[in-house]
Amino acid sequence: MVKYSSLDLKPGFIFKQYHVLVKLTVAILVIGLAFHLFYSSTSSTTNNENDTTLGVDSTVTDVTASVRAKDGDDELPTTTAIDSVEIQETPIQKQILQKEKCDLSVGEWIPDPSGPMYTYESCNVISYHQNCMKNGRPDSGFLYWRWKPRDCELPRFNAVKFLDSMRNKHWAFVGDSISRNHLQSLYCLLSKVEAANEVDHDNYNDEGYRDRRWHFPSHNFTLSVIWSPFLVKAVYSFVDMNGVSTEEIQLYLDEPDKKWTDQYMSFDYMVISAGKWFMRSATYYENGEIVGCHYCPGKNLTEYGLDNGYRKAIKLVLDFITSSNHNASVFYRSISSEHFVNGNWDSGGTCDQTSPSREGELSLGVIDEMLPNVELEAFVNLKSAEYSGKRETLKVLNITELSLLRPDGHPGPYRSYHPFAKDNNATVQYDCIPGPIDSWSDLVLEMVMNG
Repeated sequence: MVKYSSLDLKPGFIFKQYHVLVKLTVAILVIGLAFHLFYSSTSSTTNNENDTTLGVDSTVTDVTASVRAKDGDDELPTTTAIDSVEIQETPIQKQILQKEKCDLSVGEWIPDPSGPMYTYESCNVISYHQNCMKNGRPDSGFLYWRWKPRDCELPRFNAVKFLDSMRNKHWAFVGDSISRNHLQSLYCLLSKVEAANEVDHDNYNDEGYRDRRWHFPSHNFTLSVIWSPFLVKAVYSFVDMNGVSTEEIQLYLDEPDKKWTDQYMSFDYMVISAGKWFMRSATYYENGEIVGCHYCPGKNLTEYGLDNGYRKAIKLVLDFITSSNHNASVFYRSISSEHFVNGNWDSGGTCDQTSPSREGELSLGVIDEMLPNVELEAFVNLKSAEYSGKRETLKVLNITELSLLRPDGHPGPYRSYHPFAKDNNATVQYDCIPGPIDSWSDLVLEMVMNG
C-alpha cells in the first residue's frame, strides 16, 4: 500500500516543480532558434557569393527553362522571368498589328443576311444589261454574301463616312465597262445618303459608252467615269454596246490616252484598270511606226504578244503617274474573272451558278492568270525604280481572286429583259447591280481610311 504524505499533496509544491520545467523548456527553444537564424544567414551569404562568382542569376535559370521548353521539353515552363512582367496591348495596337498582316484580297465569301444596301429601284444609273432583278432573274440568294478577308475584319461600306471624308474631292474611274460597272455600284451606295446631279457627259455612238460626271452638292464631291479601255491612245469605232469595232484597233503603246491624262490634275483619287480589251485583234505602234500586232492572221506582221503589249501600256501609265507633279491617290484595279461555261459570251457560253464557290474549286484561265501577273510585275518593278516618293499613293486594288469565287454574280442570260422569251447571249464579264461588285467598295474604303 502506497502512502502519500501531506507534503506530497500540497498544490504549491507541484506548481513550483512545473514552473522550473517550463523555464528550462523555453531556454532550450530560444537557444535553438538563435542557432538556426545564425546558420541560415551564413548559408545565404555563401550561396549569393557563389552565384555572383559563377555569374548565375535566377532570371537566367528561368529563361533557360523557357528555351528548353520551346525545344520540346513539355515538363518545363513555357514562360520566362521576363514574361512575368505582363505587357498589355491596347485594342488599337492589336487592330494595327492585325491590319499590317492582313491581305484584303485573300479570304472567303460568307453569308450576310443584311443583304444589299440599295435596290435597282432606288438607283437610277444601273445599265439595263446589269439590272438582273428587273430583268427577271428568279433567284436572289447571290445578294446575301459579303467578302471576309482571312486575317482581319472588313467593315461594310459606310456611305456617310465616305462622303464626309471626301468633301471637296474628285474621284475618277478610268477604264472599260468593268470600271463603269464599279462606278455605278459606288454611285448607288452613295445615293442612299445624297442625291447627285449629273453635270456633263460626252456621248459615244452607243449610249452605254460615255464619259459622265456627277456632283454631290452638300459634300462638294465629284464622281467621274472616263472610257479608256486601253489607257493608251487607241483608234477604233463602235457598232454596239459590246464594243465590236468596224475597223481594226490601232494601239499607240508610247502615247497615254489624253482622255484621262488631260484631266488627271483635277483628280484627288483615281481607280484605273485595263486588260480585257488587249485580247482583241490590234496593230501596235511606237514612234508612229508599226512594231507588230496581236492576232492578225493574214497580215505580214510580227506577233507582238498580248502580254508584251499590256506590259508596255502599264509601264507607260505608271511612268506618267509617278513623273507627274500631281499627287493623286491611285488604285490600279486588277482584272476581274470571267466564268463562261461551254463557250464565250458571243458563242453560247453560260453561267448559271447561284452561289459562291470556295477556294480551290475554280482556277483562273490562261489569260486571266497572265494579265494579273503582268500587273504585279509592273508594281514590283516600281520598288527598285527611283521616282518622287509616290509609292504610298499608288496601290493595287486586287479583286481577281475574290471575283473568281463569284460565278453567281454575273447577269448571265438576264442581261436583257425576260431573256427566255427570245434568244440572247449570256454576260459573265461584269456583275449584277446590286451584287458582289459592291464589296469592291468595302476594300476601297478600308484602303483609303486605314492604308
